[in-house]
Amino acid sequence: MKHLSLGFAASLFALTAISAAPASAQEVLPPGDIKLVAAFPAGSGSDIVVRYYAEKLKTLSNRTVIVENRAGAGGNIATEMVARSKPDGLTIYLHTGSSMSANMHVYKKPPVDVLKALQVVAPINTQAFMLVVHPDKPWKSVADLTAAMKLKGDKATYAVSANSGVVMCALYNSGANLKAVDVTYKMAQDSMNDLASGAVDFGCHDPQFAMGQYTTGKLRVLGIASAKRMQASPELPTMAEQGVPMDLNGWFAAFVPSATPRPIVDQLNKWMNAITGSEDGKKFLNQFASDPWTGTPEDGQARLKKDIDAWGEYIRIAKIEQQG
Repeated sequence: MKHLSLGFAASLFALTAISAAPASAQEVLPPGDIKLVAAFPAGSGSDIVVRYYAEKLKTLSNRTVIVENRAGAGGNIATEMVARSKPDGLTIYLHTGSSMSANMHVYKKPPVDVLKALQVVAPINTQAFMLVVHPDKPWKSVADLTAAMKLKGDKATYAVSANSGVVMCALYNSGANLKAVDVTYKMAQDSMNDLASGAVDFGCHDPQFAMGQYTTGKLRVLGIASAKRMQASPELPTMAEQGVPMDLNGWFAAFVPSATPRPIVDQLNKWMNAITGSEDGKKFLNQFASDPWTGTPEDGQARLKKDIDAWGEYIRIAKIEQQG
């Protein structure tokens, strides 16, 4: 009996040890392909980020990773789709927290309360929208542009395509006492011909698009919307240091439905932080003048709450009319 008791105890210990051992990534997530959702069309600035992470996630997860573009309604279509998807970690939303925060105020009836419906898996970066002009124009600084736009009065125009750009240009308009009129485009790329022809004078665009045009000499960046210069591109001056105070820093993150089990959230967090924190990840993000940000789900969720509160004031300042 003594030998049987010892044997039974040993077996029980072994079973307990096995059950207590951490599950592999394949066991934490259910079987299946991983889908990364982009809120904007293929080829857009956001889409470039999503596709980079999709490619890297294939290797880390050892799974097929698919990118699905769900464009429309300023990102609301993609946001709602992800929020209502199965909370199994196989549907991941890569989007800007600032855009989702803005939509909570821009729309009278947002399809979902993002703070309750979505859980941040991991923050990815911080980035700043940019004030840009065509390089053929003589303006080399914000002061140069301001002087020229004051002469044009209400004939001055600017290009925007995202809410952060709308707010940035509104803050510039207000801070510099300009009367420039906004021209809205579906995507930032659509404004290039008008910037080149002079149909619009300047633009406030996302860094993925703006830096791509800046590095190829197709646009000139006069100022960025963050309070401090970005570590990735310290040569780019802020609007604040040129006399137009603003602190409008955007950020990318990975999101999943809020009901997603914590072990799955933790696994996805490890993967996302591994991509962002790698040398290749830093290099990729730096090319858009964005600084990598690795962190916990709690870090991202706290930032989302802070931004939702802040965007109520931004919308008021920019006088953005609520949409139905």
